[in-house]
Amino acid sequence: MIITDTNSLAALIRKTRKEQNLTQTQLAAVCGVGLRFIVDLEKGKETCQIGKALKVIYLLGIELDAK
Repeated sequence: MIITDTNSLAALIRKTRKEQNLTQTQLAAVCGVGLRFIVDLEKGKETCQIGKALKVIYLLGIELDAK
């Protein structure tokens, strides 16, 4: 999947979380972030903190490839 904007990243995160049978609350706890952050991230909010977003991506096992 090619990520072109915050909405496509949000969709990937949401899809991966659901495939792993995690609720947003569970993902927030595992990642050490608030539920509101996960909700905003999955909605594609453009102002989400990149460090926290990368932590969520890593803990979900999503691999990013920069070209």
